[in-house]
Amino acid sequence: MYNQIDQNKSNTRILMYLFIFFITIIGYVFGLAWTGSDEGAIGLMGILGIFAIIYALISYYAAGKMTLAISHAKEIKKVDNPTLYRTVENLCIASGLPTPKIYLIDDTALNAFATGRDPNHAAVAITKGLLDKLEKVELEGVMAHELSHIKNYDIRLQSITVALVGLIALLSDVFLRSMFYSGRNRRRSGGGKGNAIVIIIGIILAILSPIIAKLMHLALSRQREYLADASGAMITRYPEGLVRALQKISADTEPLEVANKATAHLYIENPLRNEKGMKWLNGLFSTHPPMADRIARLNGMGA
Repeated sequence: MYNQIDQNKSNTRILMYLFIFFITIIGYVFGLAWTGSDEGAIGLMGILGIFAIIYALISYYAAGKMTLAISHAKEIKKVDNPTLYRTVENLCIASGLPTPKIYLIDDTALNAFATGRDPNHAAVAITKGLLDKLEKVELEGVMAHELSHIKNYDIRLQSITVALVGLIALLSDVFLRSMFYSGRNRRRSGGGKGNAIVIIIGIILAILSPIIAKLMHLALSRQREYLADASGAMITRYPEGLVRALQKISADTEPLEVANKATAHLYIENPLRNEKGMKWLNGLFSTHPPMADRIARLNGMGA
């Protein structure tokens, strides 16, 4: 169990380092193509870095409330559903977390998610369909999974990475538009063949970078799901409960109507349920790891 958690944490760190390195390279190449000098490229990279921090902070503070609003989630109190409330409270005591706000989504699809910016400003949400169909140990497994996202600060990491992916897409679009409209007017003294090569590299990177950034974000999301499964099983000390819950969730074919591509990565399982086409391509762009792999890892932990 602990080896599984350590491996998932290590994979996450590697992905984050690659993500930061990739953003740095993009900033430098775009800056070099725009300014034609190393000094200008470094200066522009610094400006973009500051903008990225501000952009990420805004997303960081606003993402939780926006996600709950988009999902039409309604906050409930202990009197509204004592069983769910006590389950979350007991798991929080076991994991050393403050009790988050609890929300219910009035939808018969089977799903749940956690959001917020830190354990003191967090929320968990569950659909009515999932709440109605889970047994006690299964409900504990799902809630422990979501609380693990909070304890592991996945809710913060996801907000930041989504902001960075959006920033890369925006930066790429601005770069491509500037190259298109500037044309020959962007020639600088001493530009010559070398500067043309940099611009060509910049254009190629501008086209590919949003795709690469998105793939890195999805890979990061999948690693955090594995980590939340393992951490959740550690809280309950009963992996079988989460396994049974995941089996019920994967058997459900109903899409969650209030979900969209911007929020899909937050849920315990892809809520869109509309993936078609080649399996390898769907797997590459999936927000979640294959359910069979998750269940196999959990069964391995219980062995």
